[in-house]
Amino acid sequence: MVVDNALKPLPGPKNFFGLKNLRDLSQEGMRDFISHCWQEYGDIFEVQVGPKKLVMIIHPDHVRHITLTNAQNYEKLESYDPVRKYIIGDGIVTSTGDLWKRQRRLMSPFYTPRGVQEFADIFLRDTLAMTERWESLAANHSQVEMFDEMALITASIVLKAIFSTESDQDILEVKEWVETMIGFAGSGTSNPFRLPDWVPTETNINFRKARNNVHEYINKVLDARLAMDEAEYPNDLLSKLITAEDPETGERMSRDLLRDEALTNFFAGYETSARSMSHAWYALAQNPDVKAKLHEELDRELGDDIPTLETLKRLPYTLRVIKEALRLYPPAPMYAKDVINDDVIDGYHIEKDSVMMLLPYFTHRHPDFWEDPLRFEPNRHAPEAEKARHSQAYHPFASGQRVCLGNHFSLLETHIILAILAQRFDPQLLPDYQANFVMEGLLEISNGLPMILEKR
Repeated sequence: MVVDNALKPLPGPKNFFGLKNLRDLSQEGMRDFISHCWQEYGDIFEVQVGPKKLVMIIHPDHVRHITLTNAQNYEKLESYDPVRKYIIGDGIVTSTGDLWKRQRRLMSPFYTPRGVQEFADIFLRDTLAMTERWESLAANHSQVEMFDEMALITASIVLKAIFSTESDQDILEVKEWVETMIGFAGSGTSNPFRLPDWVPTETNINFRKARNNVHEYINKVLDARLAMDEAEYPNDLLSKLITAEDPETGERMSRDLLRDEALTNFFAGYETSARSMSHAWYALAQNPDVKAKLHEELDRELGDDIPTLETLKRLPYTLRVIKEALRLYPPAPMYAKDVINDDVIDGYHIEKDSVMMLLPYFTHRHPDFWEDPLRFEPNRHAPEAEKARHSQAYHPFASGQRVCLGNHFSLLETHIILAILAQRFDPQLLPDYQANFVMEGLLEISNGLPMILEKR
């Protein structure tokens, strides 16, 4: 496009090559730095960080422009190279163009609201297994690290859903290996002075070992599966991926793509759900009135019964608690899109090769779209309230055609986990505990989430 000289330059903290911004980011942390800039510059502003121009996007209208109205101009390019290179290859989260369209066509049927119900038995079984663990811990009022507890459930669920993995040892090992890979990819973006990958540092060696172990594990499962008669395949996601055929070409996925998509599903499926559940427990402990309403619904509708897909429909407030936790504490507090060509948003010039940083963490706190935005209020997600709000004021799973494919899987999984565990247990925060939320690639609590398990 031809740039109109009358266009407004983006506001934001201006300094030579972004050196002061790098210093401020390091001192304040991403969350506080963006919060201060939002107060000073408004809903759209630019932050120079080294050679890159980052455009921070908070207003729902601007989210809609980038993800829907002019989505073809915003793609997952260089910004996703660390995840592409170090974790999931060409899986659906990072693939682009025709490959992404093909993979989306192949995989979408597995993740519809009806499709994910096939995994409900796994959700139920693994959560009930956790109740046995928690029974003994709660009997002694034991202290647990809540994220670790939730990660045990979600890692087990997703590995069983993908590979039919039943080995507890395999589940723990794959979880640890993938966590090492995630940490390595994230450290590269936060530390521009990290030594090259080929230097035999302890960090680099540990990463290569973890990646090799994950690939070896997946390849062994693939070898065993492909050696079977298809009629004998277990009903899991890997079987669905292997047998899925492109309706336009009849082609199936290559072996490399099968590995990448299996790894993508684990990467995207376990840690974000574990964070969603951890944040929900934190919010409930902070809001006794909400917790009382949740317990009232569970007691009224379930009593001592185990929930089923049918009885879950009678637990709308339980699901709203999850959705409200996703609003105030979205596990993915920001996501990037690379600018292909110059554009205009709200009269501002958007330069080619800039990086748009969409920020659901702040959009979800925008006072123009959320009344008393810092208050934890699950009924914001009642059907009539959802219909009334701006369509892009809430985007914890991203938005537009690149909305997270696993959103229905995650919501059903966390709905079941919360229903079963909150029916039986009432985790408590430690006295004087204050959570320190920080924004890295994901929303994290830097001082952990220690909680005391109590029986109801």
